[in-house]
Amino acid sequence: MTQDVEMKELQAPSNSAPLPVPSTLQHLKEIASLIETGAYAKEVRRIVRAVRLTIALRKKLKASVLSAFLNFALILASDAHSRLSLYLPKEDEHDMEIDTATSATQGPAKHSLPELEIYCYLLVLIFLIDRKRYDDAKACSSASIARLKSLNRRTIDVLASRLYFYYSYSYELTGNLAEIRGNLLSLHRMATLRHDELGQETLLNLLLRNYVHYNLYDQAEKLRSKAPRFEAHSNQQFCRYLFYLGKIRTIQLEYTDAKESLLQAARKAPIAAQGFRIQCNKWAVIVRLLLGEIPERTVFMQKGMKKALRPYFELTNAVRIGDLELFRSVADKFTTTFSSDRTHNLIVRLRHNVIRTGLRNINISYSRISLADVATKLRLDSPNPVADAESIVSKAIRDGAIDATLDHANGWMVSKETGDVYSTNEPQIAFNSRIAFCLNMHNEAVRALRFPPNSHKKEKESADKRRERQQQEQELAKHIAEEDDDEF
Repeated sequence: MTQDVEMKELQAPSNSAPLPVPSTLQHLKEIASLIETGAYAKEVRRIVRAVRLTIALRKKLKASVLSAFLNFALILASDAHSRLSLYLPKEDEHDMEIDTATSATQGPAKHSLPELEIYCYLLVLIFLIDRKRYDDAKACSSASIARLKSLNRRTIDVLASRLYFYYSYSYELTGNLAEIRGNLLSLHRMATLRHDELGQETLLNLLLRNYVHYNLYDQAEKLRSKAPRFEAHSNQQFCRYLFYLGKIRTIQLEYTDAKESLLQAARKAPIAAQGFRIQCNKWAVIVRLLLGEIPERTVFMQKGMKKALRPYFELTNAVRIGDLELFRSVADKFTTTFSSDRTHNLIVRLRHNVIRTGLRNINISYSRISLADVATKLRLDSPNPVADAESIVSKAIRDGAIDATLDHANGWMVSKETGDVYSTNEPQIAFNSRIAFCLNMHNEAVRALRFPPNSHKKEKESADKRRERQQQEQELAKHIAEEDDDEF
């Protein structure tokens, strides 16, 4: 009996031994083979999948692994190998995750594909940015862009769009974003001539970000209006475009269009892009307040956004009440947050809305009130509050914000009786806007539908063919869902 127990204990480790986990280098080699297959077969979907797998390995990239992969993917005497090797440390005692067995069995490629070369540039650039070596990242990105200009292959477009983003990002991190504006314009022109629509989307957003970063909203609008229009190929780039369009429209006082763009960007953004959705909601809240609307409480209670939207919740509460003193205290309390979000100038515009809201509340509460009391309730801090209250009331009456009359002789504001709102055109206008919104959403959903190939052919099919077709459609839908969950 004891002998059987000892035998079981000896056999247990061999039976429960875990399977060897592939190393990061092995994963990169598999991605390289995927890129190579996609390049030869001219299948862009394989390149997209390779980029998505690379993002999943981003935190595992180390200098020793990248050095071994460069030796595997590039020709040792090539310019790309020698240039990229300069950005990697010669010796890194902490990063020794190299699969010697696989590196011995698989030698370096006999000839380097342009797709693999660009992919190596992308890997090294991501590594440098993650290690906060921003000056080296600038040099590496500039070299990669110079190499991209000499390549015109549709299988490189996906990799090129990622390089364009990190090229701009590396210059933004060093505060030199204005230096590459001319280069981005030339790249956008080159992408347009080559019919690289994904590159056009990416570069247009980068240019808009460049202009908005330096508050050049007029130039951003001129570029946006003259840029070629086409159907969006990337949901992430389309969301970014809507966000920048909302910003431009807000600065240009076109609040209705800005609200629609910002809300659409927040709705279409992936759930994982929480930071982007927070920024969209911040700007959307300000725009809705400028339009005279009060956002719902559920907007500020979204999962993961409660803390970030807290300053805007208190600001909304001050505008809803119409308390000018509370509005000033909230603006002073969160002035650092508003400045970092670049919404401080918009919040200054809200002062007039706060006064109008308070005046509307006074108009509803009192049938007649003196202008001195109006100035006291609005908490105007001017040298002559009665005169300011008179001008504010007269302007609100002229704009139709309140339904009242002004008695200059006695210094009174006399409110008129509130009529039946259903006897006016306001309900019709509200219903019209809601119906237009639902129709627009329906049309966008129809345009976004994806159909399997040859779905227009109506042929009689057997049960086996129907079962096989349904299985292919399920696999296609699953593949599309995986692509939509790509990094934002």
